[in-house]
Amino acid sequence: MTLHTPSSPADLAAVVAEARRAGTPLAVAGGGTRSGLGRPVQAAATVSTAKLSGITLYEPAELVIAAKAGTPLREVTEALAARGQRLPFEPMDHRALYGTTGEPTVGGVAAANVSGPARINLGAARDSMIGLKFVNGLAEDVKSGGRVMKNVTGLDLVKALAGSFGTLAVFHEVCFKVLPVAEGERTLVVAGLSIPRAVEALSAALGSPFEPTGAAHLPATAGEAARTLIRIEGFAASLTYRTEALSRLLAPFGTVETMAAGVSAAVWAEIRDAALFAATDEAVWRLSVPPSAAPALAERLAPLSPRLVFDWGGGLIWAGVPAAGDAGAKAVHAATKAAGGHATLVRAPDAVRGAVDVFSPPAGPLMAIQRKLKASFDPAGVLNPGRMYPGV
Repeated sequence: MTLHTPSSPADLAAVVAEARRAGTPLAVAGGGTRSGLGRPVQAAATVSTAKLSGITLYEPAELVIAAKAGTPLREVTEALAARGQRLPFEPMDHRALYGTTGEPTVGGVAAANVSGPARINLGAARDSMIGLKFVNGLAEDVKSGGRVMKNVTGLDLVKALAGSFGTLAVFHEVCFKVLPVAEGERTLVVAGLSIPRAVEALSAALGSPFEPTGAAHLPATAGEAARTLIRIEGFAASLTYRTEALSRLLAPFGTVETMAAGVSAAVWAEIRDAALFAATDEAVWRLSVPPSAAPALAERLAPLSPRLVFDWGGGLIWAGVPAAGDAGAKAVHAATKAAGGHATLVRAPDAVRGAVDVFSPPAGPLMAIQRKLKASFDPAGVLNPGRMYPGV
């Protein structure tokens, strides 16, 4: 397979223009750590953003950072940490889940809208994106949004392209708003709850004024009961007050304990990265539903014997399902649709990903909108064709 590694936006546009002229589809690659997301792309060539790297702007006082798309995410997080700041959306690292190497990149995070447990309070990756530069399938170099929140234009386009999986454009620079690092964190734990009771407890915490930045439920293991977790962050004095208040609020659900700070950070990193499924051969699904529908969905999935991890107060369910074929996929999609949500097959063999619906098929009007977007941004179908749905 031909590999293109442009080192400038002009070079990137030239690669896309030539692919369009020759009718040769391009697979879009960043660090290669999330290659299992979406359907396999059939392309004779790959365009990589690896040489489009480096932080282009960092204004700590303005709480903004911009970097080229191929910049390793680690470089951005280290630069922010040195000034006591962070990306709010806590991006997931897929390497353990996929067994991949390399470095997650800024462009990959934006293209897949990768977000972690803090999304429940601080928003998704797209909510932190305020500026974007990209080359579309017409080989046009486009700038949308800006580098400060004041008088930003084109912000809707930035949000629309986040999570488009490289099917509409190849990003070459992304600008994020950032936040200060919290002074501390505490995680409250209630053990032994059933899924319905756990979702009730999570909902009670999220409906309180104490601003949790994490709300998850982990299944029982061989040596440990199921655990329901609430994370809060902030100043030390605030954490003490909120911990006591949340403990009183959660007391009707059982004994409330508090994790040690070091243990807390490690547990939330495991939740963020779906680490429970890393060393297994299960098909891994990411299910998004209204939290109130999570217990019913768990019951519908029971015949598949899944292992379930609940995040976002029950609004995000990670499901490890032994059956990875077409019948299993249809059952997951049907159960998730009945719960008012949508499903994404995050990990399965390529042969399975190419044969089943990786994403829940959208309703007719929504699919029509997606096809119109594809026709507008990439009418020749040059970029990551079929990554999301056939023809998109």
